[in-house]
Amino acid sequence: MLEALAYLHDSELVAGFQRRCGLFLVEAAHRTRGVARAGTPNHIDQSGGLQKTTWSHQDSNCNYKYEENLVMYIGQVMKDVLKLPRPLSPPVVKLETRVDAEYGLPSTHAMAATAISFTLLLSAPSRIQFQFEVGLLMAVTLSTMVCLSRLYTGMHSVLDVICGVLISALVLYVTYPFWESFEQFQLTSSISPMVALVLPLILSYTYPELEHYSTTRGDTTTILGVGAGCSVGYWINKQLGETFEPKGVLPVPLPTLTTHTLVLGTARFLVGVFALVGTRQVTKAVSLHLLYWWYNIPKSSKCATRRKEIEVPSKFATYTSVGIVHSFLVNRIFLLLGLV
Repeated sequence: MLEALAYLHDSELVAGFQRRCGLFLVEAAHRTRGVARAGTPNHIDQSGGLQKTTWSHQDSNCNYKYEENLVMYIGQVMKDVLKLPRPLSPPVVKLETRVDAEYGLPSTHAMAATAISFTLLLSAPSRIQFQFEVGLLMAVTLSTMVCLSRLYTGMHSVLDVICGVLISALVLYVTYPFWESFEQFQLTSSISPMVALVLPLILSYTYPELEHYSTTRGDTTTILGVGAGCSVGYWINKQLGETFEPKGVLPVPLPTLTTHTLVLGTARFLVGVFALVGTRQVTKAVSLHLLYWWYNIPKSSKCATRRKEIEVPSKFATYTSVGIVHSFLVNRIFLLLGLV
């Protein structure tokens, strides 16, 4: 068993997959101050184009919202508790460097892709008429593509990806019987907004501490903040009696894609992006300004945003606001502009 786990976690297995996809690591030699050194590694794709990257040393981000928040928090915490490193470069080509200081197991991308795809698949039949086999094929295809992309980018081992999928499958299996109860509590309980805001904030502050700075705490706070904001927005919509239920007897047929619906969808997308990006920029600037003032931190400080007392409340406030605007305010804008 241990040999099998070691094999699945082997960096060479990931590098072999990358090479089959046409991605190779090229080590160039150069001299610096008269001393011959290993050169900066580069990788090339099938087109032969040369792209520069660096080798980084591994130091010692409704039901689907519930599921996504749950599996992402579990995955992020497991990373920092188990502390299994990401694939090594060389031999692996690293196409992403921002999260190199994070640990690898499990792959939260694999967890999220599996959780979202199959939560939608299992929830949709009660509301939308569609061929389940087609939906299953789409869910499997989407989650598989995300899993393979984590290998292609060199960010996870095969073991990381497999564990991510299995953990999500276990969470879905355990929570599935309670989805309707979760939804009823979220939409109708008078304490739902308080639970939605307080619990994620506590989880963000009590996130496991590391010996070095990692983006996992900030990313986890972002995810929890968005989920909290969306939950509050859904609750507000329910209290106002505007939950945007499909017209007709459920499950309803899939609507036909026409030029009109495509134009409306594009308009809603653009309005939504503008509103959410604007909300993020304004709330982030205001929250950081207030926190810097409260803790008497110079605005020129480059490392202040890594401190827990700054990072957690700033990200939580920012992305909770984004979640509320997404689930509540943007819908009101759609109504005013006649885009519904």
